[in-house]
Amino acid sequence: MSGSLIDTNVLLDIATRDATWSTWSRAQIREASARGTVYVNPIIYAELAPAFVSAEALDRWLDPALFVRASLPYDAGWLAGQAFVRYRKSGGERSAPLPDFYIGAHAAVAGLTLVTRDPGRHRTYFPGVMLVAPA
Repeated sequence: MSGSLIDTNVLLDIATRDATWSTWSRAQIREASARGTVYVNPIIYAELAPAFVSAEALDRWLDPALFVRASLPYDAGWLAGQAFVRYRKSGGERSAPLPDFYIGAHAAVAGLTLVTRDPGRHRTYFPGVMLVAPA
């Protein structure tokens, strides 16, 4: 599998028309699309859901001509859990969402570039993942 996994924060920038980040996020999705396949996974889909009035509205917005729905690999579940344990042992807050680790692990296991506005944890716990993030 090659291409880019688009993190929830980037998609929410566009869906909510974020004044600060929507232009950057749109540009990154265009560039990711030009490089190859653009993916979302069930975790990202679930995190997007509250921004939409219905599943149908979200499905329309996540245009299948652009966004390919990728299954979550079981190997990513193991990697996400291990990263979360390291995070907690290093003093990470219990409130840190495991979904962030699962998204990073999915990118790591599948060899995908991760387009995100929140690169900190991904750089720390998934150093082999190619990131596209703001400077």
